[in-house]
Amino acid sequence: MALSTSSGVTRSNSIQTDGQGRAPVTSIDSLTADTAIRLESSMLTKCPLNVQKDEKHKLHYYKPGEYLITGIISTSSTLFQPYTFFKPPKHTFVSIKSMSLWHVLPFFFATHEINQNPKLLPNITLGYSIYENFFSARMTSEVILDLLSTGQENVPNYSCGRRKYILAVLEETDSELFNYISTMLGTYKIPQINYGVISHIPEPKHHFPFFYRVIPKQEPPYLAIIKLLLHFRWTWIGLTAPDNETGNRFRKSFVPEATRKGICVSFSESLPMILRPRILKYFLQYFSDPKAKSIICQLDSQTTFTVAMLIQGIDKQQVLFGEKVWIATTLSDISVRLFYQIVNLQHNHLLLSFSTQSKKRTQYYDFYSHYSTTGKFGATAFQCSSSSPLWSKKVWKTCLEKESWETPTQDLVERILSEDGSSISTIIQFVASVLDVALSSQMSKMRVGDHQTFPIVQPWHLHPFLRTFQIYNFSVNDVYSDKNGLPTADFDIMDWAIFPNKSAAGVIIGNIGKDVSSDSKIFVHESAIVWPTSFNQKAPFSRCTESCLPGYTKLLREGEPVCCYDCSPCMEGTISVQEAHCEKCPDDHYSNNKRDHCVPKVITFLSYGENIGLVLAISALFLSLTTTLVLGIFIKYRETPIVKANNRDLTYILLIFLLLSFLTSLLFIGQPKKGTCLLRQTAFSIVFSVAVSSLLAKTIMVVVAFLATKPGSKIRKWLGKSLANSIMLSCSGVQVGICFIWLGISPPFPDVDMHSQPGQILLKCNEGSVTMFYSALGYMGFLAVVCFLVAFLARKLPATFNEAKLITFSMLVFCSVWISFVPTYLSTKGKYMVAVQIFSILSSSLGLLGCIFVTKCYIIILRPDLNMKEHLMMKDKESS
Repeated sequence: MALSTSSGVTRSNSIQTDGQGRAPVTSIDSLTADTAIRLESSMLTKCPLNVQKDEKHKLHYYKPGEYLITGIISTSSTLFQPYTFFKPPKHTFVSIKSMSLWHVLPFFFATHEINQNPKLLPNITLGYSIYENFFSARMTSEVILDLLSTGQENVPNYSCGRRKYILAVLEETDSELFNYISTMLGTYKIPQINYGVISHIPEPKHHFPFFYRVIPKQEPPYLAIIKLLLHFRWTWIGLTAPDNETGNRFRKSFVPEATRKGICVSFSESLPMILRPRILKYFLQYFSDPKAKSIICQLDSQTTFTVAMLIQGIDKQQVLFGEKVWIATTLSDISVRLFYQIVNLQHNHLLLSFSTQSKKRTQYYDFYSHYSTTGKFGATAFQCSSSSPLWSKKVWKTCLEKESWETPTQDLVERILSEDGSSISTIIQFVASVLDVALSSQMSKMRVGDHQTFPIVQPWHLHPFLRTFQIYNFSVNDVYSDKNGLPTADFDIMDWAIFPNKSAAGVIIGNIGKDVSSDSKIFVHESAIVWPTSFNQKAPFSRCTESCLPGYTKLLREGEPVCCYDCSPCMEGTISVQEAHCEKCPDDHYSNNKRDHCVPKVITFLSYGENIGLVLAISALFLSLTTTLVLGIFIKYRETPIVKANNRDLTYILLIFLLLSFLTSLLFIGQPKKGTCLLRQTAFSIVFSVAVSSLLAKTIMVVVAFLATKPGSKIRKWLGKSLANSIMLSCSGVQVGICFIWLGISPPFPDVDMHSQPGQILLKCNEGSVTMFYSALGYMGFLAVVCFLVAFLARKLPATFNEAKLITFSMLVFCSVWISFVPTYLSTKGKYMVAVQIFSILSSSLGLLGCIFVTKCYIIILRPDLNMKEHLMMKDKESS
């Protein structure tokens, strides 16, 4: 028996049994051994199928005829006694009373219809020979030996008595028994036709050249089951399958496929063929998982009863597992009836399955009444005996069809043929048609004068005609051929519901295509689902962890399956709408506070409409007017000593470029455009370089003037405007060259910044070449430092109206502003970076204007007595 860990990885654990096949006691608090035994007894008492012990219970239904169609049916489970070497082998076994009549009567009605049809097989009687194999390989082998033998003993290839002309073998076995049948029948080239709704058989036809499949595959692809689970968000599930090769293959293949899609299998269990009390206890511990509300079941005709009884056992113990959803890969009509009678589908359990759209739907009626009516008719139509002249030494309980029997009602015939056996009737009609064609072909080849009354058709004569006919067109509608030539069909998703008025029916709640891919979708109409009363009209929660709310993402727990996780808030700029990973918002959007929606970002830039932009603009205009006023004063009093004392032309140039520096700050306000971006930094750099160069020229001229006063100094010849102009032009010219190179290599341009400020799209000027930007800024700082050092050294030189002191203070303010500008500029973002630069421009320009010209304007306007040559001469004498 296979077990699985909570991570969904199947592991194997063998349960040892005693000599009678019983499992050891498993300790479970909720169920004692005595309780389990009483439970099994009560289940079997309530079940309409009673247990019998009979040595002659191996049923064989027989109708004689020139040609026989053999049927191998599986309707009952058995416990065979093991063979020993201490006593002769016996066929004593315990079996659940057979429901074989549901599969036998379609043979009965189909052969009678064919024999009464004068146009089909005239003068030929068609018979049948039907065996019950009890899902057993041992019995299947005996069946094949019996049908291949003609005498009282099972001796194939030995003809004794009348020869049996077998046309085909109809069977519904699964893969293991299928191999037994195909291997033995293949030797004799007898056609093998499978009609089972629940039948897991191999697909490669070239391995079984004499096998024909007449109904489409009933089990959907794994991906279809997974898509149904994902639709309802059932990611923590259980898995059961028969304890055979097919079931093990299903579990081993389904679990990895489900894990890849994010579904975790809490447990993966093999279902035993016979449900013992101790095994029931063992299964309860897995089905009691309160989180695994959805359980996938791969069932066959035998294990359907096991699962139904297991669910009934859960309910009888009143174990509060909560509501459960049982998803069967496929169900036969008889299997559905078992669930209806045993499982409480109205209140506690929801049963879903997949069914081909080609399958005929029938209205469901009372199971007991129909079983009883069918059994009564079988008793009148067949005469069963333990021995007969033909079968005296064989252990089969042979039921011969009576020559006279009471014709059943049409309603009963329709009910019988509406079951899964309806495909049997269609296949028999088809085989009869093939036989008719084969006989006609044989007769056309007979020579004139042959004394043979009619040709003999052997089983291998049918194969050319079987391959020619489109078998699946005779069985069902809406069936297609796949790439291997096998019949296939689309699938419906069925809800096997019981309505409040106690009526039962299969409700189609969705559908999927036969070709399911990762991109294809299934269609589920949840409004059509008839939910059991305990479900409160909604799908149950079958997950390891509660769903994360929008705005949160999964955070996996270490050492646990991927379906078990914690919920963590999404990071800024990301959202999650459903239970998924956080997804990044588009660049022009940002996440809201709940992180469940992306909101469009606001376009922003330093505009005149904002308070800070308006204040800076007004300040720039006010300081520009102030500088203009100072320039006007100096122009008006240009002939006064204080104006002429320190190179009047350099003073005018300084004031003009201070005025321009105030005005250049306005280029930084407003929406960035190509023109303003080109002028912003370059104009600012050139204007300030010219202003600082003029100050440097002024300071150097003070030093030169002092040195020229010494006797015999040769520096006197440098006194004049040419030196000052050369200094100013050369120093500022370097900056102009840097700016032109900047514009030529990588000029500034309008840009959009979507990431600096959350929720904002910042329109800005990209500096182009960052190297050139900091080169221009660095060169301006270099000029300021040189000017400050020269002024500081010349501050105490004896000269009238020595500006060195004023220039020292002004350059100290200038350097302080721009030294603090760099870290402040780099630490701010968005439009505030622009505001910091504007403030630095205004404050540094104001420092130059205030430190140099406030004192001079005070003397010119308010103390004109100090602005006289006599006062200056007197002051020079005092200083000397």
